[in-house]
Amino acid sequence: KHPDSPSKDSLALIHDGRLQPALKSLPETKQQEIQRALHLFSVGPSLPKTLQQARTHTYRFWDSQPVPKLGDSSVTHGPIVEGEAAVRKEPYSLPSGFVWDTPDLSSPTVMKELCTLLSENFEDEDDNTVRRDFSPEYLQWALQPPNWLPQWNCGVRVHSNNKLVGFIAALPADVRVYETQKRMAAVKFLCVHKKLRLKRMTPVLIRELTRRVHQQGLSQAVYSAGIVLPTPISSCRYWHRPLSPRKLTEVSYPGLRQNMNLPRALKFYRLPETTKTPGLRPLTDADVVGVHSLLQANQLRFHLSSAMSLQEAEHWLSPRENVVDTYVVEVWPTGTLTDVVSFYSVSSSVLNHPVHTGLRAARLLYAAGTATDPADLMEDTLVLAKSKGFDVFCALDVMDNKSFFENLKFNVIDKSVRYYLYNWILCLLVLQQGVFHNLW
Repeated sequence: KHPDSPSKDSLALIHDGRLQPALKSLPETKQQEIQRALHLFSVGPSLPKTLQQARTHTYRFWDSQPVPKLGDSSVTHGPIVEGEAAVRKEPYSLPSGFVWDTPDLSSPTVMKELCTLLSENFEDEDDNTVRRDFSPEYLQWALQPPNWLPQWNCGVRVHSNNKLVGFIAALPADVRVYETQKRMAAVKFLCVHKKLRLKRMTPVLIRELTRRVHQQGLSQAVYSAGIVLPTPISSCRYWHRPLSPRKLTEVSYPGLRQNMNLPRALKFYRLPETTKTPGLRPLTDADVVGVHSLLQANQLRFHLSSAMSLQEAEHWLSPRENVVDTYVVEVWPTGTLTDVVSFYSVSSSVLNHPVHTGLRAARLLYAAGTATDPADLMEDTLVLAKSKGFDVFCALDVMDNKSFFENLKFNVIDKSVRYYLYNWILCLLVLQQGVFHNLW
């Protein structure tokens, strides 16, 4: 430990707010050093982030759940536990001083509380220089698709002051595994306030959501995490393509290539001024049926995929300002739709920077087509995203995405997302191929 590093007592005072004015008066570099130390102190011991670490880790909670153990293999696929015992009627017990809540997503006050909880606690940034911001518009889109259930939004509040300190949600999702289509719960936004993570509230949140899902007659779930749990069905990595290299350089964004000065970066990442694919235009309501057909055909290429209904396709892909953008390629004069590409908006606050306060990232939601070269379609997508004010474009290496990463100057970063199934085991073929798409 460096002799000038902040003590745990000092960090606790900063967390409590009593030293915040003094913190702001320090030089920027010192502020960032203290914030990084505060982050590491508050998070505490971390769960495994690699399979090697996971093999020596004891999973007290997950070892009691119907999930494949690390190292298990199967020659078939199906449920691990057939049927379900009598569903518990009463909610699970919380630690003393906390109560369950079902957040009312129609209430602006509740949505503001949920945005604050997720913005401050959902994602852990290792260097504490960028913090993701959640908006009510984004959460309305992410949590209220067709057939969503209010009771699948589980909140935890402090009994004494009603502060929202925990949340987990799930959405009904039809999942196709080979030729089997199964209704599952797609788990979203598991979040516990950083100050409460030593109270083992996460297992209770998962158990309570599982109980509520069982009440609807469902026994399977699909979910993702940045850590290694028993047992990933596949692992993906984030790839980033800078759109505003000057700004990203100034905020020390991790998705830039190393050893590249600013003049070279500006030249290297320069994009065309306009798109080049004939017939490329924004999605309209009249396009939804045609786009749904494109999605259905594309999903059949994968052993594991979401079986979206027409209504779900309309919800997830219809353009919403500052939330999601979708474009199609229309062949003239027939009006046939041959390609679709969609991305959603992730806004972040830039912390402790003298000039920049925000960062906008576009994340690829879906890309499918039958006529346009994937690299050409994606280059046009980058041009469109840049024209809409995004600073960086992000994509996971799922489906066919790897085919255009190198040519379009995407950079991989050291951040993985792992996908899991609850109470369902996959055969070795799926585990090896990792063939699925990214609508979860």
